[in-house]
Formats: sequence, structure tokens, C-alpha cells
Amino acid sequence: MDKNKALVVFSGGQDSTTCMFHALENYDEVELVTFEYGQRHSLEIDVAKNIAEEHALKHHVLDMSLLGQLSPNALTRHDMAITQDEDADVPNTFVPARNMLFLSFATALAYQIKAKTIITGVCETDFSGYPDCRDIFVKSMNVTANLAMDKDFVIETPLMWLDKKETWALADQYGKLDYIREKTLTCYEGVIGDGCGECPSCKLRNAGLEEYLNEREGQA
Repeated sequence: MDKNKALVVFSGGQDSTTCMFHALENYDEVELVTFEYGQRHSLEIDVAKNIAEEHALKHHVLDMSLLGQLSPNALTRHDMAITQDEDADVPNTFVPARNMLFLSFATALAYQIKAKTIITGVCETDFSGYPDCRDIFVKSMNVTANLAMDKDFVIETPLMWLDKKETWALADQYGKLDYIREKTLTCYEGVIGDGCGECPSCKLRNAGLEEYLNEREGQA
């Protein structure tokens, strides 16, 4: 395995694009992997492809459409409204086993392309109640992958302990804040850039951006 080669789990959203720039700053060779799992907006795949092309990065798109058949949820069912039920254990945008499968396939691909590091943008600080974004889960997957393939993979999570304000700060540190703001797709309604402004994902993203810009202006 090449310790200076990284594979980024990449959706074309704010977090994974920030991770892409983190990888480009810290690794000699970077490849991207995107999973097509019947997500609410196929535009997500196009955005990921466009960003990969703009940075001349090898981009793998893997078919994971089975995920959408396993459990109804608002990210794979266009007829299901996105809701935030405070009484529910998890939001209805939670896709069971998604990150477990993504990391399993990502490590399998990393094995094939001889990359030691797999980078994913999961975050426990702003994790929206998703259990598969927790640090303890990622660490357990790292151990499992290493045992399953008898390799010494490292699953890296640069955003794990950052809130959205701090994620924007990291993007700015790399000189990519405007790019990520304008080119990425985080919105559940499929609006590129600042998004619809109303869905839970947009509210989280935009609140963090406003907080960061206000803080930066106060320090100027």
C-alpha cells in the first residue's frame, strides 16, 4: 500500500469536498469514490463528477442502489417528505447501514488501488443524530477492515470534532471557501450552492457559514 495515497469518500457536498482539499494538501496522490444509492437527487452524482473533473482526479462511481430497496427513508424516496420528529430515534433521512457499506466498499477499493488512507467527512459534532457518523463506529470499521483484508488501512476523519463553523474555517484555511460555497451540493432539495435555505441540511450549513463569516469579520 502507498502511504502517500488517499481515497476520499466523495458526495460533492460541503464536507466531502472539504475533505478532498484536505487530501490534496496532505497526500501525494488522491482518488475519489462516489456511491450511487438511489439518493433523492441524481444531481449529486453530476456535481461530484464535475468537481472531480475540474481537479483532474480519478473518480470511481459505484452502484449501491440496493441500499434504496432495503429501507424506506427520505433520502431515497422522492415521495417522502423530509421531517424532523423530535420523538423519533433518528431523522427520517437516516439510511440504515449506509456508512457501514460505504466504508466497506471504500476499503475494498483502496485495497485494489493500493491506497493506505480512506478519508470520510463524517462528523460527530454536527451528525444530525446519525449513529454511523460517530467516532466509535468509524474506529470499529477501521479495525474490522484491517482484520478482513489483513492490511493496515487508516480511516481518517478530518471533520469528526468540528462543527459547521469550524468546517468553513478549514475550507478558508485551504483558500477554498468560495469554491465550496458555490460549487457543492448539500441541500436536500437539490439546490447547488447556498441551497434552498429551508431544509435541515441548509439550515445547518448556512448557520455555520454565517457564524464563521461574522467571526472572521470581527477579527479583521
